[in-house]
Amino acid sequence: MTLKRLEINGFKSFGRKAVLLFDAPITAVVGPNGSGKSNVAEAFRWVLGEQSLKSLRGKKGEDLIFNGSSSLGRLSRASVSVTFDNSKRAFAGIDFDEVNITREVFRDGTNEYSINNSKVRLKDILALLAGISLGSSGHHIISQGEADRILNANLVERRAMIEDALGLKIYQWKLEESEKKLTKTRENIKEAEILRREIAPHLKFLKKQMEKVEKAKELRAELATFYSEYLKREGFYLAYTRDKLKKELAIPKEILLATEEKLSALAAKEVSAPDEAVEEKNKLREIEATLREGQAKKDDLSRRLGRLEGMIELKQRESRSATPTVDKLTVSRDDLKRLEAELEGEWQKAKTENNPAVLKRILQNIRQILGEFWGGFKLHQLAPTDNLEMIKELLVEKQEKEKALAELERLEQSRQEEYQLAKQRLEQRENQEREEERESYELRARRGELAAVVRTLEGKLETLAVEEENFKRELGEAGVLIGREALNYEDYPLDEQEALSEKRATQEERHRRLERLKIRLEDIGGEGVDVEKEYDEVLARDGYLEKELLDLATSADSLEQVMSELRQRISDEFKAGVKKINSEFQKFFEILFGGGSASLSLVIPEKRRSRLDLASSDDLAPLGEAMEDSDEPTEEGIEIIVSLPRKKIKGLAMLSGGERALTSIALLFAMSQVNPPPFMILDETDAALDEANSRKYGDMIENLSQFSQLILITHNRETMSRAGVLYGVTMGSDSVSRLISLKLTEAEQYAK
Repeated sequence: MTLKRLEINGFKSFGRKAVLLFDAPITAVVGPNGSGKSNVAEAFRWVLGEQSLKSLRGKKGEDLIFNGSSSLGRLSRASVSVTFDNSKRAFAGIDFDEVNITREVFRDGTNEYSINNSKVRLKDILALLAGISLGSSGHHIISQGEADRILNANLVERRAMIEDALGLKIYQWKLEESEKKLTKTRENIKEAEILRREIAPHLKFLKKQMEKVEKAKELRAELATFYSEYLKREGFYLAYTRDKLKKELAIPKEILLATEEKLSALAAKEVSAPDEAVEEKNKLREIEATLREGQAKKDDLSRRLGRLEGMIELKQRESRSATPTVDKLTVSRDDLKRLEAELEGEWQKAKTENNPAVLKRILQNIRQILGEFWGGFKLHQLAPTDNLEMIKELLVEKQEKEKALAELERLEQSRQEEYQLAKQRLEQRENQEREEERESYELRARRGELAAVVRTLEGKLETLAVEEENFKRELGEAGVLIGREALNYEDYPLDEQEALSEKRATQEERHRRLERLKIRLEDIGGEGVDVEKEYDEVLARDGYLEKELLDLATSADSLEQVMSELRQRISDEFKAGVKKINSEFQKFFEILFGGGSASLSLVIPEKRRSRLDLASSDDLAPLGEAMEDSDEPTEEGIEIIVSLPRKKIKGLAMLSGGERALTSIALLFAMSQVNPPPFMILDETDAALDEANSRKYGDMIENLSQFSQLILITHNRETMSRAGVLYGVTMGSDSVSRLISLKLTEAEQYAK
């Protein structure tokens, strides 16, 4: 993987876009002081994630943006892009042949990062660069005055720089991430434990409540079965009883209706009967009046007839006394028998008759029979002619009177018959009225009986209606207590005949037991859906927390295992890397100093070591244990041990400035040889070298360029001569840095 180009736009003195192409192993950037050539190194440092504005010679973010000049206005943002060749997929996880990293800053200090035009976090860029040994320690960018930074660093900082150079930063990142995850995991464990402790009392309470709910479920199941049987039996009973009562009520109702109709008809007849009865009675009175009138006429005729008979008898006596010759009266036996038979017949009629009018008519008949019997005999009297004439007249008048009397008797008999018929009709009406009264009484009595039966049956139906309402209410309560399954009581296996043959008292006892079960269920707390739901939720929450704790504990163990493996790997690779660095450090040191020795040594920091020495005593064991828990770093640091040739100088403190510069260069080059970064930037690190050392320095960078691209910011002619491409940085009156590029190979050919 190689560095391909750098684009600078609006960064510091680069007010216009500038592009640097890196086509040669060594590229040199030259220019007079103040032209902005060091801004190229700072552009690299910034785009690769540098966060210290002090190291970028600024105080705030907008100090990095071109601030304008007399001919060019100030810009609102600055951006730097660096492009790498990724054809060999050195960047893990990025499947592109080029990887472009861009950083922008705005006037408000906001920074934006992107990889291949996709916005990312700074963390993502640092993690990406750590995989190619471009860590945050900046060992690959050595600025002017910072060459001996590794020499001035303390033991622990120096170790971090060495780890960065060895490419262990990626493991450090993973270790730090694991430590953060472990810390977060332990915090989560504590939070989960706190939450479990908090919900434990409530869960215990809910568990007790659930015991009640379970008991309620058992009761509800028992109640459901009991309800099914009760409702099925009650349904059979109500349906059968209603049908039976309806049938029992139909006949009495029908008879009662017919009785009412008969009573209504009788009542209607009773309304018209009085008028007809009065009419019959009036007619009977008229006939009686006619009979009385006829009787009066008969009595009058009878009296007259009696007087006529007396006169006739008188005249006849007178005639007999004057001429007393009279024919003998001759009466035969047959005439007497006939008279006896007629009188016996009338007598038999009179014996069986209680009606005075009839008896009177019978007496008149007897008189008429006797009169006819005696009238059949002729009286022969010798009398004077006048007397005889008078007798004749009297006899004629008598006959007339007798005829009139007979007519009256005939009319009387007709009237009597009419009277008897009217009387019979009246008696029949009276009898009919009495019969109707008797029938009406019987009908009213029957109506009362039927009404009582109907009222009784209707009362039973009303009672049954109340029981049906109770059944519906019971069904509703069953739905509330045991749910919709209560409506499935029809499915309960029960024979209808067996149910109907049961005594009602048994069902009533079943209902009382049902009520007791309902009361027990209500005392327990009813259905408890909310409690069960809350218990399930809290139990699920506790189970989740328990599983979470188990997962977190497993995760913590896993993280500790990973961290242990990472620490071991870092330690192993660090020690192996230090060994390799020592080998290269010795070579470069000998080249620069013509001999001597230089090496890196793992040591425990002095303060830490002194405390550990104190803790090694048996008396101070508790102090040693306390030291184990202290926050001070426990890792070993790096100490640099040098020995110059031909001098009795040992240790960094006794080196001169030039010696320190050469020592730091030797160490940096050695570090680069062990784990070469993609590129290195050396910003005037050769400024303090003399001509002889400059040549040695030039040889070293040529050797180093075989492993890493080198970007040299220099004034040294020897150093410039080793570069394949030379960029000149100039600045005009507009205070804008400009680039001039030159390929030395092309320039040499052109010079020839």
